[in-house]
Amino acid sequence: MYAIVEVAGQQFKVEQDKFIYAHRLQANEGDSLTFDKVLLIDNDGNVQVGAPTIAGATVKAKVLKHLQGDTVLVFKKKRRKSYQKLNGHRQKFTKVLIESITA
Repeated sequence: MYAIVEVAGQQFKVEQDKFIYAHRLQANEGDSLTFDKVLLIDNDGNVQVGAPTIAGATVKAKVLKHLQGDTVLVFKKKRRKSYQKLNGHRQKFTKVLIESITA
């Protein structure tokens, strides 16, 4: 059984007892979350598609920890102009454990 859920503006395919890494959520570590924007549920071939969401369907999850992703380097250069700039960026993520999917 899996579901397609919208979390923090992005869509994720979630399954029970699996992890997702969503953009930083406003929740503390150990908090329980409920996602109501369930777009699709597949229960062993029985597919329910929402228009746009499925009424009454929820996904319960638990926040495990907040972390940062790998460094992404942004390098800019204009040749023959003595201009070059190097910036780094680390995106903030939240590791979420999917506990249950209810339709």
